[in-house]
Amino acid sequence: MAQVIGLGGLFFKSQDPAGLQDWYARVLGLEFHPWGGTVFDPEVAAAHPGSGTVFSPFGKDTDYFAPSDRDFMFNLMVDDLDGMLARCAENDVHPVKTFPDEANGRFAHIMDPEGRKIELWEPRPMEQS
Repeated sequence: MAQVIGLGGLFFKSQDPAGLQDWYARVLGLEFHPWGGTVFDPEVAAAHPGSGTVFSPFGKDTDYFAPSDRDFMFNLMVDDLDGMLARCAENDVHPVKTFPDEANGRFAHIMDPEGRKIELWEPRPMEQS
């Protein structure tokens, strides 16, 4: 039986793709290929126990994406949330929300320059029962 095996990509429109690539490279350290995107190798995430990709529709009245008025947000896994937030601060990007540590890990929300909310997530290894 055919099945979905993961998220193959995230594609979205931008008012200034080159400027947005520059922002993501400078602020979050993403490396873009000449064709315009970056690739997250699954082996890198697999080396961090507890990581994974979540696909989750939210109710139309959720305020979880605020202050963004977009219909979506995305979550980026990071290996060091404190280090990533320090890198963001060096580029005058500050969290719009931070969270207490949770069973799934540590989270913070930032905004990109076009108003998309980004959830930064440092996974915590899942406890085996």
